[in-house]
Amino acid sequence: MPCGGGDIGLNVWVEKGELLFYIAQSGTFDENNALLKLGRVRIKLTPNPFDGKEFRQQLNLKNGHVFIGASNGTLSANILIWVDVFHPAIHVDVESTKAVTTEATYESWRYRNRLSTGRANNANSYKWASEQVKTFKDEIAFENNTILFYHRNDPNSVFDVTVKQQGLDSVKHQLFNPLKDLTFGGRIEGKNLQVAGQTEGVYTNTDFKGWKLKSKTATRSQSINIYLYRANATSVDEWKSGLSASIQKTIADGDAIINTRNWWKDFWNRSFIFVDPGRRVLESPSPYPFEVGRNYQLFRYMLGCNAFGEYPTRFNGGLFTYDPTFVDTSYSFTPDFRNWGGGVHTAQNQRLVYFPMIKSGDFDLLKPQFDFYLRILKNAELRSKVYWHHDGACFTEQMENFGLPNMAEYGFKRPSNFDKGVEYNAWLEYLWDTVFEFCLMMLEEERYTQKDISSYIPFIESCLKFFDEHYQYLAKQRGIKALDGNGQLVLFPGSGAETFKMAYNATSTIAALKTVTERVLQLPQHYLSEEKKKYFEGLLKRIPAISFTEFEGHKTIAPAKTWERVNNVESPQLYPVFPWGMYGIGKPDLDVALNTWKYDSNVIKFRSAVGWKQDNIFAARLGLSEEAAKLTLLKLKNSGRKFPAFWGPGFDWTPDHNWGGSGMIGLQEMLMQVDGEKIYLFPAWPKSWDVHFKLHAPYQTTVEGVLKNGKMESLKVMPQSREKDLINLLK
Repeated sequence: MPCGGGDIGLNVWVEKGELLFYIAQSGTFDENNALLKLGRVRIKLTPNPFDGKEFRQQLNLKNGHVFIGASNGTLSANILIWVDVFHPAIHVDVESTKAVTTEATYESWRYRNRLSTGRANNANSYKWASEQVKTFKDEIAFENNTILFYHRNDPNSVFDVTVKQQGLDSVKHQLFNPLKDLTFGGRIEGKNLQVAGQTEGVYTNTDFKGWKLKSKTATRSQSINIYLYRANATSVDEWKSGLSASIQKTIADGDAIINTRNWWKDFWNRSFIFVDPGRRVLESPSPYPFEVGRNYQLFRYMLGCNAFGEYPTRFNGGLFTYDPTFVDTSYSFTPDFRNWGGGVHTAQNQRLVYFPMIKSGDFDLLKPQFDFYLRILKNAELRSKVYWHHDGACFTEQMENFGLPNMAEYGFKRPSNFDKGVEYNAWLEYLWDTVFEFCLMMLEEERYTQKDISSYIPFIESCLKFFDEHYQYLAKQRGIKALDGNGQLVLFPGSGAETFKMAYNATSTIAALKTVTERVLQLPQHYLSEEKKKYFEGLLKRIPAISFTEFEGHKTIAPAKTWERVNNVESPQLYPVFPWGMYGIGKPDLDVALNTWKYDSNVIKFRSAVGWKQDNIFAARLGLSEEAAKLTLLKLKNSGRKFPAFWGPGFDWTPDHNWGGSGMIGLQEMLMQVDGEKIYLFPAWPKSWDVHFKLHAPYQTTVEGVLKNGKMESLKVMPQSREKDLINLLK
C-alpha cells in the first residue's frame, strides 16, 4: 500500500516475516531521464512477531501513516511508518512488548552499472531510439554507523543528445537543463544502530546488494530515520553539505509528527466525497457505490503525497510504481521501470491528474504542475524563434522535463527537409493545443481562490500567441494571405487530440483558443493593459467557429472541419463539453452535444471506462445520470490488486493516475457543476446513492451537503451569500 507526504512516496508491504518498502521522491531523474527509485528498505525483527498468526496492516488516511501490528505468542509489535510532510524524511518507529533486535537493510539494484535493452528503455527517454542504454551505478557506503547513498548524473545526458538531434545547439546555452549536476539520495540512521555488513540476493527478477544496520542491543523501542536530499549541486561535497544541513533542520523540528498529522487533518477537512457511508457490506456484487467513494479518497491520498514536489505527479504511476513483473509477467525489468518514460510529460494524460484538484480545493497540489510549465517556458519560446522566427511558446505532446519533444517521438529517421519544429510521428504531429488545459487550470485558480495569478499571464499569453502567429506563418507559406476570407485563422495542419489527424480547424483546438482567450478577457482589469486587452479582443475575432455534422439526421459536433485519418480512440468532438464547458447543463444547444454522445459512431465505438477515457465525465457534464453512474462504477471500482486504487495498466502503467484522476473528475461533476456564478447540485447524481460531500466552487466558496434516501438532510454553503446561486437539480 502507498504511504507518503511532502514529495515522497513509499510502497509498503510485509513478506515472509519481513517489512519492506520502496522509496520514491519527486524529481529524481537520472542522465537518461528515467525517474529512479531511491532504493528498497527491508526490516527484520528477532524474535519475530510476524511468525505468529495475528497480523494487521492499515493505511490511516486521517494521519497519513501506515500502521503494522503483529503478534507471536506473548510477543507483540507495532510499527508506525510515516513521512514528514514538511521535511524530506521517512520514519519507522518500532514498539514491542519484549526486547527485540532490529535489522534495517538498504537494498539497491544500482550497486553496479546496468544495461537496459528493448522494452526496458521505455522507462527512460531513449525508448526505441537506442538499442542499449546504461544506467550508471549509485554510490553507497557505510559512514559512522549510517548508510549514505546517492546518484549523481553523468555530465553527458539525454538533454545533450536531444538538443543536438533537434538542431538547437545555437541556443543551447540559453536552454534550461534540469539534469545538469542533479544529485539525489540520502542517509539511513538511528540511535542504537551499528554496521552489520553487506548482503546480496535477488528479489523477483533483479539482483541487489544490501547494506545492513543492526541494533547494538535488543530493545522494546527502535526508530529508523531515512533522510533524503536532491539538488543540482556543483560537486558531491556541496550535495553532502546540503544533506547534512537538511538533516539538522529536520531533527530540530520537535513537532514534526504533530505538524504532519495536522496537515493531513486539514487536507481531509478541505474536501471529501463519502458515497453510501455506513453501507460497506452490501448484498449486491461489486462494484457498488461505497467502493467509488472509498477509492476516490484513496486516490486523493496518493495525490496528496506529492503536495510539495518540485515536479508534478506523473500520470504513469506517480510515486508508487513497483516491480513491473507484477504488472506484466513479460516485463522482467528493475523496480525503476515505468512505461512511457520518467521525465517525459504527456499533457493529454497529466491534465486528468490535475483537474480534480480544483473542486477539491487542492491548489497547493497544483503548484508543482504549474511550476513545471513556467520553468520550461523559455525553452518552448526558443523553439518557435529558432525554427520559425516568430513569437509564442510551442509545447508539444510527449515533451521532456526541459520542454523539448522526446527524442524517440520526435524521430531520428526524419526526411532532411521535414519541418524541424514538428514531431515526425503519426500520433503527435501538430498536436500543440494540450497546454491550454493547464492555462485553464491557472485561470480557474484565480476564479476559485481570488489569488493573484499575475505570474501566469505571460505564460498564457505566449501559448495563445504561438497559435496566432504560427498559423498565420503557415498560411503565408502556402499563399499570400495570412487569414481566410472571414479574417480568421486557418488552423491547418492540426490535430484533434491524437485521433483526428491532418485536421483543418480541429474542434478541440478552437474550443481551447476560444475559452482561454475569453477567460483572459474576463479577468479583473488590473491584469491587462489596454494594449494587451486589444490584442486579445482581436485574437478572439480571429478564432474560427467549431464545425458541425450530422448522424442519422441529428446535428452533432464535428471533430474538425475536415481530417485525413483516424489514428487513436479519443473523442475530441466532445471536448467542448469537457474540459471547455461550451456545452452543458443550463447552456444553449445542449441537444447538439447530447446528439454527439448518442449518435456519433466514433464516440459510441470509443466509449470506455479504461485508463484515460473520459466518457464518465462527458456523461456527467451532459446530465446523463444513469450513464454517468454506470461508467463511474466501472472507473472507480476496486482495481483487482491488493490495493484497490492501484488501477491499470490501461493504456499507460500501474498505478494508472490518469485513470484515477478521470474517475475523480467524473464523480465531482456528477455532484456539482459550475457555470459563472451558478452552482448546480446533483446534475447527474442517482437518487439511490447516499452521499456526504464537501467541494469547492468559484469565488472562495465551499458547498457541503448530506443526501440520504433521496432527500437533502443538510446543506452548508460558505459564504452564505452564495446560497442564492445554488440550483438543486435532484429529481
